[in-house]
Amino acid sequence: MSTPNGLHDSYVRVRGAREHNLQGVDVDIPRDILVVFTGISGSGKSSLAFGTIYAEAQRRYFESVAPYARRLIHQVGAPKVGDITGLPPAVSLQQRRSAPTSRSSVGTVTNLSNSLRMLFSRAGDYPEGAEHLDSDAFSPNTAAGACPECHGLGRVHRTTEESLVPDPSLSIREGAIAAWPGAWQGKNLLDVLDTLGHDVDRPWRELPAEDREWILFTDEQPVVTVHPVRDAGRIQRPYQGTYMSARRYVMKTFSDSKSQTLRARAERFLTSAPCPVCGGSRLRPEALAVTFAGRTIAELAALPLTDLAESLTADSEPARVLTEDLKARIAPVLELGLGYLGLDRATPTLSAGELQRLRLASQLRSGLFGVVYVLDEPSAGLHPADTEALLTVLDRLKSAGNSVFVVEHHLDVVRGADWIVDVGPHAGEHGGRVLHSGPVAELASVEESATARFLFDRSPAPVREVRAPRGHLKVGPVTRHNLRGVTAEFPLGVFTAVTGVSGSGKSTLIGEVTEDLAGVGRLVSVDQKPIGRTPRSNLATYTGLFDVVRKVFAATEEAKKRGYGVGRFSFNVAGGRCETCQGEGFVSVELLFLPSTYTPCPDCGGARYNPETLEVTYRGRNIGQVLDLTVEAAAEFFADTDTPAVARSLATLLDVGLGYLRLGQPATELSGGEAQRIKLASELQRVRRGHTLYLLDEPTTGLHPADVEVLLRQLHGLVDAGHTVVVVEHDMAVVAGADWVIDLGPGGGDAGGRIVAAGPPAEVARAEGSTTAPYLARALPQAP
Repeated sequence: MSTPNGLHDSYVRVRGAREHNLQGVDVDIPRDILVVFTGISGSGKSSLAFGTIYAEAQRRYFESVAPYARRLIHQVGAPKVGDITGLPPAVSLQQRRSAPTSRSSVGTVTNLSNSLRMLFSRAGDYPEGAEHLDSDAFSPNTAAGACPECHGLGRVHRTTEESLVPDPSLSIREGAIAAWPGAWQGKNLLDVLDTLGHDVDRPWRELPAEDREWILFTDEQPVVTVHPVRDAGRIQRPYQGTYMSARRYVMKTFSDSKSQTLRARAERFLTSAPCPVCGGSRLRPEALAVTFAGRTIAELAALPLTDLAESLTADSEPARVLTEDLKARIAPVLELGLGYLGLDRATPTLSAGELQRLRLASQLRSGLFGVVYVLDEPSAGLHPADTEALLTVLDRLKSAGNSVFVVEHHLDVVRGADWIVDVGPHAGEHGGRVLHSGPVAELASVEESATARFLFDRSPAPVREVRAPRGHLKVGPVTRHNLRGVTAEFPLGVFTAVTGVSGSGKSTLIGEVTEDLAGVGRLVSVDQKPIGRTPRSNLATYTGLFDVVRKVFAATEEAKKRGYGVGRFSFNVAGGRCETCQGEGFVSVELLFLPSTYTPCPDCGGARYNPETLEVTYRGRNIGQVLDLTVEAAAEFFADTDTPAVARSLATLLDVGLGYLRLGQPATELSGGEAQRIKLASELQRVRRGHTLYLLDEPTTGLHPADVEVLLRQLHGLVDAGHTVVVVEHDMAVVAGADWVIDLGPGGGDAGGRIVAAGPPAEVARAEGSTTAPYLARALPQAP
C-alpha cells in the first residue's frame, strides 16, 4: 500500500507529466523489476523515462548538493511534472553519440587501466635501484607517464618534401608548395621568398638542395620589407613580411587551429609513423622498465582481455589482492563477449555495440543497490546473439536489488521484460499517452498499440521474390583492423544486408566502398552522425527546406513593400533576427552559486525574430510560427500552394516517418536514427539521374518495428527504381527481406574478420558455422 510520503511504496507513481509531447500522463510503475518503455519513434517514451523520471531523480539528488558545488555540475532543468512519489536514486546509461578522442581506449572506458596501473605501481618488478613510481607514471595520458617525443599518442606526425611538394615540376609561383595557405597568406610567403632572393619561377626540382631544405623546413622567421607588384588601379604600399617554412605552417595549423577544415587540410601534408622513442607504447622509458609476470604494462595492455586474465599470476600478497581485483573487473567484460578486445584498443575503432556493452560491464561492477537504472536502447548495434548476453546482464542488475527501466524497440528484450509501459498511439502531438502499463501479455488486448501488432502477430510474412543482380562490385582484398585479405562482391541493382556479430568487421568492410570502384557511379553514405553541432542547425536548414520558405516570405506583398529580402528571414544573420538572443530563441541566465539556466528570450519569447520581421505573414502565419509547425502540419499548410520544392521536401520527410518533428527542431535534440533519416530524406528529395549506391550503417537503430516498415518501403523503392542499397544490419526481419546477405564472423575481433557465408537469405540461413544463420532462419517468411 502507498503511504502519504511514499517511503514504503513499491511503485514509482508519476502524476501530470507534460514534458515535450506528454499529455498530463499519470502512470504507476513497479520497482525492483525489469520495465520496458515502448512506442513508435517520437511517441514520448524517452520523455517519460529520461525527460521526466530520470530528470526528477537527478534534480532531487542535486538538491542535496551544496549550492557552490551544484553550479559546477551540468544539469537539466526541473521536468514538467505534477508529482512523482516512490522514486529512488537513478543512474542513467544513455547512448553517447559524440565521437571519442584518440586518447580514449577500452581501458579508460572500463576503468580497467586504473587497476592495471596500480598493479604495476605497487607490485611491479623494478630495475635494481630504480625509484618506485606512482600509478600516474604508467598512464600515457598524464605528464608523468607520457612519452616526451609523441606526448603519449604513440605516433609522430612529420612532414617530408614529397608530402609538401607533390609536383616538383611546378615552380613556387605555380603552386609547387601545395601545403602553403591560399589567398593573401600564400601570396605573402611567395613575395617574402622573392624578396629574400629565391627563384620563385624556376621548377622546384631544379632549385639547389640546400635552398629547398631551407624553404620547407627552416625554423628561422626572417622579417623583410616587401614591395608588392602593383595591380592595375590599386595602390599597394610596402609592408614588413615574415617568412614561415612550410613545415612550421603545417604543424602550427594542425596543432593550434580551431578550424576543423584547416586542421584536416594540414593533416593531408603530414605522414604518421610509430614514435621512434617509445616504439608506439606511448610511455616514458622509466615506466617501460617495470615489468609484471615478465611483461611491460604496454605488452599486457595489448593482450586480448581473455589472455590478460590468464596471465595475471601473483607471487606476493599485495600482488594477489590486486590481480584478483583486476580479474573480477575483467569478468563482466568477458561475460558480455568482449574478451577479444585489448585495453589499448582505441575507442574510435570500436563498434557502437562494443562500446555500449563496455559501459554496461562497468555498471555490473559498481555494486549499487536500490537504484533505478534508466537505459536508452541498450540493444542498439547488437547482433541477436549478443542480445542474449545483454538480457542476462539486465537480469543480474535486477537481481542485485535494483529497478531496471529500459527504453527499447528490440522485441526479444521486450518479451523478456516483467512489465511494459507502451506510449502512443502515434508520434508527436498524436502520441504522448500511456496506452498500457502492466504485464507484457496483457498488451495483446490493447487495439491502439503499434507494439502489440509486432509482439503478438504470428501470421507469417509474405514470401518476396529475390531480385536478380545486373552486375557485381568487387571490394578488396581488405587488410584493416581484424580483416585479413578479405575480398567481397556486392551485387548491383539489389538490396544487400551485411551481417555478423559486433566486432566481426562489417563497418570496416563497407568502409572500403568508395566512388573510385568500378560500377559504383554515385555513392551516398548515410550515417548516424549529428546533422549539426549547435541548436542553429535544424531539420529545415539541413534539408534546404528553409531556403525555399524564406523565399516564399520574401515574395509576399508586405515584405516587398518594406524592402525585406530573403536574408531578412534568416535567424543566423543580423537584420531580421532578435538581437537579444542572437536568433537562438533562448538566453542563458547566470545565477550566483547556482548553475546557469536557459530561459525563452524575454524579447521574442522564443520566436527568434524581431517584431518587425514577425509582422510579415504568409497565409496567416509569421516565419516563427511556420518554424514551429510539425512536418505533418506544414504539409497541410503548404498543400495547395504553388511551392513544389516545399511539398517535395515535406513529402520525403513524411515518407521516412518524421512527420512528428518540428521544422525548427534543433539538431542537438535529434537522435542518431532521426539524423540518419533526415539525411536519407535529403537524398530522396533530389531528382536522381543515373545509378546511385546507397550505403547505410544500421539504419533501423532506434526505430520501432512500425517505423522500420516505413523506412524499408523507401529503401526497397530505391532498388525498384534501379539503384543499389547496402545496409549493415542486425534486425533479422530486415535481413530476411534482403536479396543478398554477406555474413561476417564467426565471432568478433580475432575470431571474426572473414566472410562466413554469402548468398540469398534462405541460403545463408542454412550456412554451417554462421552465428547469424539460426536467427535468420527463424525470421524467414515461410512458404504456404
